[in-house]
Amino acid sequence: MTEFDLGEGVVMITGGTRGIGLGIAKYLAELGASVVITGRKQERVDEASATLDRMGFDHLARALDVRDVEGTKALVADIVDEWGAISGLVANAQSFCPITPLAEVTEDDMDLLFDTGPKGTLIAMQAVLPHMAAAGWGRIVTMATSLGLTGAAGYGPYAASNEAIRSLTRTAANEWGRDGITVNCVLPASAGHRVDPSADPKRKAVFDAMYEDHPIGRDGHPEHDIAPAVAFLLSEASRYVTGQSISVDGGGVMRP
Repeated sequence: MTEFDLGEGVVMITGGTRGIGLGIAKYLAELGASVVITGRKQERVDEASATLDRMGFDHLARALDVRDVEGTKALVADIVDEWGAISGLVANAQSFCPITPLAEVTEDDMDLLFDTGPKGTLIAMQAVLPHMAAAGWGRIVTMATSLGLTGAAGYGPYAASNEAIRSLTRTAANEWGRDGITVNCVLPASAGHRVDPSADPKRKAVFDAMYEDHPIGRDGHPEHDIAPAVAFLLSEASRYVTGQSISVDGGGVMRP
């Protein structure tokens, strides 16, 4: 076994039925990890589970709203019953709102993004904490966005909620490090794989402008570009990395 081997790991991935989440699930399973994916819609859970079945991967798929505290606790308990432990969490799930000027953002917009973003992330983190602390080892990876760093126009609620996720990440890293748990945040440039930007003219215009002066010049691939960084943070090799926000965006955060 190497430091990057996840063969004995059991990783829960919220929002794991498509896009970044499913790409991460496939990549981790290829490395030998047992993966647990969640999604809000049962039909998407079934489709993703069928995909993992066809690939021969050991997994569990469950319909779950990340705002459901008791449902999340019950799922983690089932994971521990099934595999004896839970070694990793990738808190990837979050709802998304259309591009909206800040002057037009509603209270409902903010509630949706904060309920499914930082609150949903915290619920999952709290659910896995006792099991990881008891084992003296755990890896938590949260997901956010560089848009909070750049102040991207039209993404106010999303960026603000993601900045809250980054803050929770740092606090958890500070409080749980002595329990053998590291907590880091990945900022991917891969949202285009989750929601086709061509379906929204305003969003497509933002994406086109984004990649005109992008260092690598393309959107990130969930499985081949984003997932390897997540796998590192879930491995033993990342033992001395915690509380960090790591942009996996092809250098996009450097754009003027």
